[in-house]
Amino acid sequence: MMAACAPRDGVIVEIGSFKGKSAVMLGKLAEHYGIGPIVAIDPHNFNNAELEEHRSSPGATSYDEFLSNIETAGVSPYVEVHRQLSTEVAKSWDRAIRLLWIDGDHSYRGAKADFDGFMPHLVPNGFVALHDALHEFSGPIRVFVEDILRSGRFGASGFVNSIAWSQYRPQDSFSFRALHETLETVAGRLLPFVAGDEPLHGLRKIRFKLARARVPRALPPLKDWTRMLTAP
Repeated sequence: MMAACAPRDGVIVEIGSFKGKSAVMLGKLAEHYGIGPIVAIDPHNFNNAELEEHRSSPGATSYDEFLSNIETAGVSPYVEVHRQLSTEVAKSWDRAIRLLWIDGDHSYRGAKADFDGFMPHLVPNGFVALHDALHEFSGPIRVFVEDILRSGRFGASGFVNSIAWSQYRPQDSFSFRALHETLETVAGRLLPFVAGDEPLHGLRKIRFKLARARVPRALPPLKDWTRMLTAP
């Protein structure tokens, strides 16, 4: 929905592709609506702690499977592949971005670097979204709370399942201050639990789940959602 509703100017940047599930979905949208390209950035070296369990051997890579999957899906012409660390790509990046999809290194250092490296290129009314913001990782949720909700630069925001998303609205972000304060109140309670990026156990994990359950994360009705995006 964000890919389809974002301004036409700019590209879609995906940080963290793994085997290509989201690249295929975004590529299908690019094919249907003519909104490409999808810039897929991933070193494909299992450098994300979340992916460690998928590593079969030293030097394992997801690159060949990624290429095969986007080829099989017929979206290769719409996906621009960068087999690099996102921080390296960001150093020379100079293109406008309509949707920034962050699903790479989930540590705070990693997610913060991705946000800081590409966010200056996001066009007004474009979107940023972070995957696994409601899982046991510090990066996505801290960036959402500290760099988005508290920044005074964003508008419509929320959660859908584990995805945190926000529309870049520097021109009238003040209109969404109440929404941001409400989201910060509930989402901010998760920060102490994930600060150390350590697995949660026992009572601490139960408390984390209870706090997470208070975060609204249902997809709003499409009519209400689009009204939020176009509100003056």
